Amino acid sequence: MKDIAVVTRMLEKRTKKMRINIIKMLGCSRSGHPGGSLSAIDIISTLFLHTMNVDPKEPKMEGRDRFILSKGHAAPALYAALVEAGFFPEEKLWGLRKINCGLSGHPDMKKIPGVDMTTGSLGQGLSVANGMALAAKLKGEKSRVYVMMGDGEMQEGQIWEAAMTSSHRKLDNVCAVLDYNGLQIDGPISRVKSGLEPIAVKWKAFNWNVIEIDGHNYKEIIEAFDAAKTRTGAPTIVIAKTVKGKGVSFMEGKVEYHGTPPTPEEEARALKEFGCGE
Repeated sequence: MKDIAVVTRMLEKRTKKMRINIIKMLGCSRSGHPGGSLSAIDIISTLFLHTMNVDPKEPKMEGRDRFILSKGHAAPALYAALVEAGFFPEEKLWGLRKINCGLSGHPDMKKIPGVDMTTGSLGQGLSVANGMALAAKLKGEKSRVYVMMGDGEMQEGQIWEAAMTSSHRKLDNVCAVLDYNGLQIDGPISRVKSGLEPIAVKWKAFNWNVIEIDGHNYKEIIEAFDAAKTRTGAPTIVIAKTVKGKGVSFMEGKVEYHGTPPTPEEEARALKEFGCGE
């Protein structure tokens, strides 16, 4: 394994490019979700560029690891990561949410190489991950299934039914990630529906292995995924504390940017912050 400092520097550089592309593609489409895409990108980047066993030259490779973006509205983050990993060319990004481009507002497994599950209806990702993980075990594969969920999504009952199944079936090849940025479309998650906390205690009560990290610290992200691989007999959830809109000063922690793309002026301002001008 490469020195973690070297890997961290690589991820910092390449994820910055992904953040730039998120802003650019949302600027082109004038539609989409910047806040949750920017909060999730450090984790998705680490998965595709470091952790997962995938091959962009063979997206349907047998025995590959799978990634499910349960919070499908953060599709710009996934698309940016797929481009950086080599699944399709960058110029395709500028057709986001345009007819016949293939890059819809939520990921479509039939149109986009590297997408393992069509998502968008919140709450379903973990159930699908369970099915993929169980199938892998039945086939004797060593593959792992990663599923990213949103904290607003945690308010849905299907998540908790699926969590019981993961534990009951001892699906230690499932690794869930909670993008815990504290905001959903209607405001702070605690105001929309109180009772999510104590979130770590709840998952432990469902017999999950729980790891809590800073979702923007690459060393912690890498170590969490490495630790999850060594845990046997139980699924793992990585509770990643993140910042909505991370990396763009005027978007950070602002619920207004949940589903509001940047204006042309805001796009230019954000790109300037990244040091790339207009």
